[in-house]
Amino acid sequence: MAVHPIEYRYGTPEMRAVWSEENRFSCVVAVEAALAQAEAAQGMIPRDAAGEIAKNASRASLARAKEIEEEISHDMMAIVKAVSEVCGDSGRWVHYGATSNDILDTATGLQLAQAMDLIDAKLQNLLRVLIRRAEETITLVAVGRTHGQQGVPTTYGLRFAIWASEVGRHIERLEQLRPRVAVGQMTGAVGTQAALGPKGMEVQAAMMEILHLSPVDVSNQVISRDRYAEYFMFLANVATTLDKIGIEIRSLQRTEIGEVEEAFGAHQVGSSTMPHKRNPIKSEQVCGLARIVRASVEPALLNNTLWDERDLTNSSCERVLFPEASILTDHCLRLMTTVLDKLEINRAAIRRNLGFLHGINMAESVMIELTRRGMNRQDAHERVRMASMQALAESRPLADVLGEDPEIIRYCSRNDLGTLLAPDAYIGTSVAQVNRVIGKLSPLVR
Repeated sequence: MAVHPIEYRYGTPEMRAVWSEENRFSCVVAVEAALAQAEAAQGMIPRDAAGEIAKNASRASLARAKEIEEEISHDMMAIVKAVSEVCGDSGRWVHYGATSNDILDTATGLQLAQAMDLIDAKLQNLLRVLIRRAEETITLVAVGRTHGQQGVPTTYGLRFAIWASEVGRHIERLEQLRPRVAVGQMTGAVGTQAALGPKGMEVQAAMMEILHLSPVDVSNQVISRDRYAEYFMFLANVATTLDKIGIEIRSLQRTEIGEVEEAFGAHQVGSSTMPHKRNPIKSEQVCGLARIVRASVEPALLNNTLWDERDLTNSSCERVLFPEASILTDHCLRLMTTVLDKLEINRAAIRRNLGFLHGINMAESVMIELTRRGMNRQDAHERVRMASMQALAESRPLADVLGEDPEIIRYCSRNDLGTLLAPDAYIGTSVAQVNRVIGKLSPLVR
C-alpha cells in the first residue's frame, strides 16, 4: 500500500528508481565488490577471491538479505551475509577491513552521482526552454512592477533571461559541488584504517577509482555530513528558483492582469463547482512542493552534529531526506519546464496593461529628460511627482497634466512629452542584455 505521495503522485520514474530499495541494494553490493578488487590489487586478499566476489556478488538478492535481517536485526551485516553466500569459499573475504558506513556512505555517493546526473539533465532542459522563450520575447514590451505596482516598462525577454541566468548558475553550482558530494570512504571503525593496515589509503583510492567517486581526505566512521548538507542546500536553491518563477506566473495569470496562462487541456477541469475556472495548478504545485524541499535543509545540517566518531541519529533522518528532497526537486524541474515550454502569452493583455495608467508609469522618462535638458534633477522629480499624483487623482493622462505646467513645457514640448511617454522607446539596453545572456548560457546546454 502506497503511503507517501512520491510513490504515486509526484516524481519521475528515473529519479524514483535511483532511491528505490532495489537500487540501494545494488549500490551496496557494487561497493563490496569494488572493495574486494581494491584489496586484491594491494595484495591484501587473494586475487582469485576478489574475482569470484566481483563475478558473483550481483547474484545476491534483496529478498535473501531481508530474510537474514529479520533474524539478526542488522541491515548491513545481512547484505554481507547474502553476498558471501553466493561467492562460495571466497565469501570469507567479503567486507574485509570495512565497517558498515564505509559501504553505506559510499553507496550513497553512487546514488548521489546518479541523482545529480538526472538533475543536471533537467536543469539543461529548463535552460534550453528559457533561452528559447527569451529569444521569442526579446522585444515584447510589458509593464514592470515593483511592490505590486506598475513601474517603468520591461520586456518579457528580460524576465526569461533573468530566470535563465539563475538556472545557469545552478548548473555551475552542480558541477562545483559534485566532487564534494559524490564521494566514498574506506576508513574503518573510527576512521583510522587500522583494520586495513599500512595500505589503507591505497585501498581507498583504488576502490573509489573503480566506482568513479572522489575519495574523502579524512573521516571518522562516517563521511562528514557537511557534504550532504551542501547537496540539500543546492536542492533548496533550485526549488526556490522554481518557486520564484511559479509565483510570477501565478501573479501574471490573475484575471485582472491576464498576461500569461498555463496551457489548459481541452477536457481539463478547473473547479468542481465553478465551471469557468482555468487555474495555474502546475505552478501552484511547484510552489507548494518547494516548501518541502527547503524544509530538508535544517535536518541535513543537524545530521553533521553527531557524537564523537559517530552516532546513529543521521541514519533514520537520511532515509527520508535523500529520496524525498531529490524526487520532489526532480519532479518540480520537469513540471516547471513543461509549464514554461507551453506557457501562453496574451499580447493583447500585455498591451492593455501598458496603457492602464495613461502614461503615469512613464514618469521617470520625463524626469530624466527634463534633467538632461537643464532642469535641476530634484526640481524635475518634484514637478513630475506632483503631476503624477494629480493625474492619478483626476484619472487623466499624464501628458495632459504635464502639458499644463509652463516650467515643464519650457524644457519639453507637448510633442516631446508624447514621445517620452511611449513605453516602447523606454526599454534601455534590455535587448542587448538578453542577447548577452543567451550568448553566455547557450554553451551550457549540452
